[in-house]
Amino acid sequence: MSRIDKMHILLAVLQPTQIEIADDSHKHAGHAGARDGGGHYRLRIVSAQFAGKPTLARHRMIYSALGEMMKHDIHALNITACTPEQI
Repeated sequence: MSRIDKMHILLAVLQPTQIEIADDSHKHAGHAGARDGGGHYRLRIVSAQFAGKPTLARHRMIYSALGEMMKHDIHALNITACTPEQI
């Protein structure tokens, strides 16, 4: 299973209505995090669970859902998290 597939599965707990994940690791070749095996990803996620929550809380929800992946598989994560009303 690819890292992106695993991310989709783990983020399902947030019941996203839209989710897009792009692997930007190739843009960071030679970077310390890339040398250690952690990838660079761009995430766009839409979920009603983000309603009424500030950006930091939304990001914490995502980090929590991704769990151990944030420690080993993901070096950098560029996040856009919004509610269905914000799109």
